[in-house]
Amino acid sequence: MKHLFAAMASSLVLAACTTVPSVAPMTDGLTPSPYVKLDHPDWSRDAVIYEVNVRQYSDAGTFDAVREDLPRLKELGVDILWLMPIHPIGELNRKGTMGSYYSVKDYFGVNPEFGTKDDFKRFVDAAHAQGFKVILDWVANHTAWDHPLATSNPDWYEKDWKGDFRPTPWWDWSDIIDLDFSQPGVRQHMSDAMTYWVEEFGIDGYRADVAGYVPLDFWEGVRARLDAIKPVFMLAEWQTRDLHARAFDATYAWEWKEGMQRIAKGEADTGALYGYYSANESAWPRDAMRMTYTDNHDQNSWDGLPQEIYGEAYEVAIVLQFTGEGIPLIYSGQECLNPNRLEFFEKDPIVWDCDAAVNALFRDLVQLKTDNPVLHNGAWGATTTKVENSNAQKVFSFIRRNDAGEAVLVVANLSDTPQSFAFSDALPHGDYTTFRTNESITIGAETRRLPAWGWSIYVRR
Repeated sequence: MKHLFAAMASSLVLAACTTVPSVAPMTDGLTPSPYVKLDHPDWSRDAVIYEVNVRQYSDAGTFDAVREDLPRLKELGVDILWLMPIHPIGELNRKGTMGSYYSVKDYFGVNPEFGTKDDFKRFVDAAHAQGFKVILDWVANHTAWDHPLATSNPDWYEKDWKGDFRPTPWWDWSDIIDLDFSQPGVRQHMSDAMTYWVEEFGIDGYRADVAGYVPLDFWEGVRARLDAIKPVFMLAEWQTRDLHARAFDATYAWEWKEGMQRIAKGEADTGALYGYYSANESAWPRDAMRMTYTDNHDQNSWDGLPQEIYGEAYEVAIVLQFTGEGIPLIYSGQECLNPNRLEFFEKDPIVWDCDAAVNALFRDLVQLKTDNPVLHNGAWGATTTKVENSNAQKVFSFIRRNDAGEAVLVVANLSDTPQSFAFSDALPHGDYTTFRTNESITIGAETRRLPAWGWSIYVRR
């Protein structure tokens, strides 16, 4: 759904499906204790997420069509395939001809537009056979108006002041109505449905739509229930530290995206990124993965194509997305420079041009991330440490390094004019090889120059 920036909803009373407390036990405050209490699946260590828009992926718009493209995605190097909601779409108050994926009519069903449950199982099995993990987009906050629950259990829904069903307030979500998570039956139904797809189809986790609109204790209980079946990966569409303690592996890095877009528009200098990296080091747990992206389904349909939003800064934005702390996302067609903003409620197939230069850049950056432990996700990777330089307002420089001597040094000109700079201290000094060209280079105090929106990556192994 359209990204939101709001305070997270308060936790409610635990229900039967919740098996862990929503608040960490009290400590004396003197003994350090890990903030993150869950275990990330080991396969998320160096993972890159790929968001699959099944409807627009091909003319057919089916699971089978995506399955046929798995070898290309394997070559791209991505690891986690996030499928936008696959469930039947409501017809009452539907938007457009085909409706929104996020107006769910049956949590246990498959949208016939995409195929059958057997088709979906065949897709999951094929993805697993090729080394991918599959997560489903899950819409817990609301349902379609004509979901059977609205008739069988109307007390499971929130009401307006007149006692009528209502969509999420303030937003133009007229095709959905909100569930009431103070009702234990809602929690049980939702928990059972999420368990169903893991047990019966072998999926590997979920991306939770507007996760902050659903009480945290529900997510914590579901995570414990799913982990008892198999290790899962959970991504929240939200930006709150508390979600990481017992519920989610990753949350959205909206702060990074906003800062990078302000820079690209000429509204800010390098300081626009300081908040994200500073908070990531000091205010967020090391185990928290924060998803960085330059495109996704919301941005593409409502805000614009990444090449429109970032302009000449698009390439350097991708570089920073993959080399700074964060788990990167690629959206369907982005790697092949899809030239269209995809319609959200109508059929609008992606135009694939995989000869585009950006495709090779994505592929090489995925490989760079995979090969270099300092770039791995969460606590597996290294902290992003600022490197001081003589032109700090225009040139953004940082290093990620570990005790084994491995390091990745990144320098980016975040302006539309050429810039010269020199490193101000010895932190980055040493011998490296250059990314993509593998040339040997020694970094010292010499003056260097980058073209407008230029960048350099140096690797030490």
